[in-house]
Amino acid sequence: MWEARAAEGRGAELLAWAREQALDGVPLRRETFRAPQDRVLVLTWWETADGLDAELPELPEPAAGLTTRPVHRWRFESVAAVG
Repeated sequence: MWEARAAEGRGAELLAWAREQALDGVPLRRETFRAPQDRVLVLTWWETADGLDAELPELPEPAAGLTTRPVHRWRFESVAAVG
């Protein structure tokens, strides 16, 4: 998961930038979201046997001034439903 908050008035630019970024490899699925306060979220799904330790492509940091803070990145893995 990749999440960033755009600098004031640059939400559309950050969204366009994120959508244009190619990854080194093709994920099973990729979705891009936007949220209040000009936040952009990109989720990618990868098939790997290494779980959270896998080497996977990441979106880079946007150019200086496009965001208000460093990008946040988190990794998750699917778990079986309970019940």
